[in-house]
Amino acid sequence: MTSRINAIQKWIPLAIGLILITGCAVGPDFKDPVVAAPEAYRTPAMPADTADDLKWWTLFDDPLLYDLVTTALENNRDLKIAVSRIEQARATVGFTRADQYPRVDGDAGAQIGNFSGGSRSPDTTSTVYLAAPLSWEIDFWGKFKRSTEAARADLMASEYGLKAVQLALIAEVAATYYRLLDFHQRLAISESTLESRIGSLKIIQQRFDKGIISELDVNQAQIQKEIAAAAIPLYQRSIAKTENGLAVLLGRLPESVRIKKNLGGTPPPDIPVGLPSDILARRPDILQSSYLLKAQTERIGVAEALRLPAISLTGTLGVASTDLGAFTTGGGVWSIGGTLLGPIIDFGKNKQRVEIETQKTQQALYQYENTVLTAFREVEDALVEIATYRNELAAVDRQQKAAKNANNLSKERYDKGVASYLEVLDTERTLFSAELQQSDLQQQYRNAYVNLYKALGGGWTTKAEGDENTDLEHPLKYTTQLDSTVVTVSE
Repeated sequence: MTSRINAIQKWIPLAIGLILITGCAVGPDFKDPVVAAPEAYRTPAMPADTADDLKWWTLFDDPLLYDLVTTALENNRDLKIAVSRIEQARATVGFTRADQYPRVDGDAGAQIGNFSGGSRSPDTTSTVYLAAPLSWEIDFWGKFKRSTEAARADLMASEYGLKAVQLALIAEVAATYYRLLDFHQRLAISESTLESRIGSLKIIQQRFDKGIISELDVNQAQIQKEIAAAAIPLYQRSIAKTENGLAVLLGRLPESVRIKKNLGGTPPPDIPVGLPSDILARRPDILQSSYLLKAQTERIGVAEALRLPAISLTGTLGVASTDLGAFTTGGGVWSIGGTLLGPIIDFGKNKQRVEIETQKTQQALYQYENTVLTAFREVEDALVEIATYRNELAAVDRQQKAAKNANNLSKERYDKGVASYLEVLDTERTLFSAELQQSDLQQQYRNAYVNLYKALGGGWTTKAEGDENTDLEHPLKYTTQLDSTVVTVSE
């Protein structure tokens, strides 16, 4: 036994030396990509040093909307998928990291007979053994280190992917809610208009029956009544379909939503925009693309390492005997060795593997740059939407007031016989159109703020996070409820 221990001790310095040089890693190291950010946005915005503390429940101050978003964050299926992907990525890191360490297996067996080595033996022999084989591929070129770093980067990408899904979900629920308010408001306008036109038609019919006016006035009044009547099922259909879509976002079966307010009672929020360069550290899709680029860069090193020889250590320690009685006393066995295996002629296969990973990395870089450009475009679009919708809505508000007054005056003129019914019809059409357009613009104006919130990268996801982390500079920590398991994600 002493001789075996001495023999093993001779290999210890070699093993230690191999371990010490495993820090060598071929391939390029990841460097943060450099992108140019504008000094200011084209459209004037609210000045602010930072927009990190955005809280959607404060920006969109509405109890019903808060309940809807909170329910969606708890039950939405896309969000659950994103959380599951994080757990998958975390398991992948552990799975990949295990390749860096030695592997020890268990091996046992027993045999008895007179057949051995391909020929018959005159004696019956028996063999019993129990061993623990060890195998270890030394990470001389950093292949496993690079693979593990790539897996870690994929994990971070999946975490920011979850944040992106949360942000998109909050924005989509808010936008759908405002569209639902809009359709309810348009339905109310149509029902009110229909009621008014039914009353007008009765008066017109009575005048026609007395021979005061022509049948043409009656027909024109009937046409206007049916136009308003046709708008009612249109908006009822829009309400039902919007409620169905909202239910899916909430993780529920299709159901109705009880609306308690109109768009006019929902003032738009004030959202601090901050500096353009802030987006690079705030947008989860940009951070996700950055980590995907890092992961792909590490895979170039893996491909480079596959072009070089692999060094492996193998060993066995156990017991073996031809006599079961001596199995535990004098049957100790051991072995230790090493192998070197590398490609010689592969017709450029390994070289092309490196080229494949290099081009994938270039594509990931272009994707990152495109994500950054898209982010700046979305902020600019949202800012110009807010500015132009505000002016457009103000003009339509004035138009609606003028149309309402003109409609009242035209009815008075018609009753006095000063104007024809065509004048009344024209003002009614203008008023109805202006009221519907006003409701649509109110919805688009508020959704422009939703788009800006999303384009800026959002902020805190829940009230608890905002209360617990108000002193942090960057709200990159967030939690998600998945059934009974709380998954905490942080950089």
